[in-house]
Amino acid sequence: MSESHRPAPPTGLIHGSALFLDFDGTLVELAEAPDAIRVPGELHLLLHDLADRLEGRLAIVSGRALADLDRHLPGQAIAMSGSHGMEVRLADGTQLPLALPRGVEEARAEIRAFASGREGLLVEEKPASIAVHFRRAPEREGEVLEFLGGLADRTGLRLLGGKMVGEVRPPGADKGDAVRAFLAEPVFAGARPVFVGDDLTDEHAFAAAAELGGAGILVGPERATAARYRLDGVAAVADWLRGAL
Repeated sequence: MSESHRPAPPTGLIHGSALFLDFDGTLVELAEAPDAIRVPGELHLLLHDLADRLEGRLAIVSGRALADLDRHLPGQAIAMSGSHGMEVRLADGTQLPLALPRGVEEARAEIRAFASGREGLLVEEKPASIAVHFRRAPEREGEVLEFLGGLADRTGLRLLGGKMVGEVRPPGADKGDAVRAFLAEPVFAGARPVFVGDDLTDEHAFAAAAELGGAGILVGPERATAARYRLDGVAAVADWLRGAL
């Protein structure tokens, strides 16, 4: 969809839906490093109330690993997908198996060596991918993405770009696949999908939601997107979610 003015989503859009929420930039403000985020104190109760309101049809779909999400959202009995669709876990704890693809370990070693001599770069290791954050050194963007692109070509992995980050990961699964996987489960089946996210990596999920009769909600400034609606930022997302309860 081309860049144009998009309306805020109606509160009633949530009713009867399956709600999928990105984490960074959607539920929590972005930070210079993944561990530097501040999780709003009221977020835990909000997610609990949403899951109850939607009879379990709620899931976090994030680029973070599931183990990382668990550290920031302890005790949340809701479905989650991590690592851009590579990890999927249901609310009851059932987790689909994750097979570590070939090329990942080779990439880990090369990325560690690359980042160790370059100030401002932060390596984030996930079960099946590796990300390099350059928010503290934005002037290194071209250098980082060129290196990761060459590494992806040599190892058979895929380069995924995001906000001040590059990530190499196996080809295949993305956030749209995570949405489809959840909708195949009985608790989500037949519901209209609504996906809320801010990054380019959320576009697969926006497209999947639209294809399945639902809608995407872009968080942040206007840009070309498959989302139908838009909210200004994290605070606007929280207000909209609270208004749906």
